[in-house]
Amino acid sequence: MKTLVIGANGKIGRQFCELARAAGHPVRAMIRDSDQQAWFRERGIDTVIADLEGPIRHAFYGCDQVVFAAGSGPRTGPDKTLLIDLNGAVRAIDMAVELGISRFLMISAMRAERPLDAPEKLRPYMAAKHAADAHLRAARLPYVILKPGRLTDDAATERLATSLEEAGDNRVSRANVAHALLHLAEDRAQRRREHILLDGRRALAEALA
Repeated sequence: MKTLVIGANGKIGRQFCELARAAGHPVRAMIRDSDQQAWFRERGIDTVIADLEGPIRHAFYGCDQVVFAAGSGPRTGPDKTLLIDLNGAVRAIDMAVELGISRFLMISAMRAERPLDAPEKLRPYMAAKHAADAHLRAARLPYVILKPGRLTDDAATERLATSLEEAGDNRVSRANVAHALLHLAEDRAQRRREHILLDGRRALAEALA
């Protein structure tokens, strides 16, 4: 069956879609408008146009798993953070429950449960992630929550750490997050699990076991 990728046009979403396509893992990229379709079509990736601020039910049809990689982005204000990172996530979770989706994979953030400890500009984002994660945990829906540290554009190493003590640093490349996401999307046995993601030395499969 197919995985719906919400936020497919983001930096992690695009990398995940490419990796999934290469691995033969069927995905549907949910994008906001037709201007974003060309990149996916060139790579043979199925797309659906839907917006987290509008109707989304149609995007789920024919999919049995959801990856939520959407984010309001660093250049938007708290209003968009509420609408996308919180309300958009809650709407997607509720729709997945309603339609009987088998599993929901959420990209959250490390330390989202302590939003007041974050830098002031990041607090609305972390609070939104914390609330969305809590809603997912309480939903009647199997889930995996990924909690990456500070994101970089470094190349993939496919090696991870799952704690600050192990990593010695709070960074993780978006490429490593995308590889971790593909591993977890294919490992259907993982349910009600949460993983901190940091660049490290352990092989990806070992770190996420």
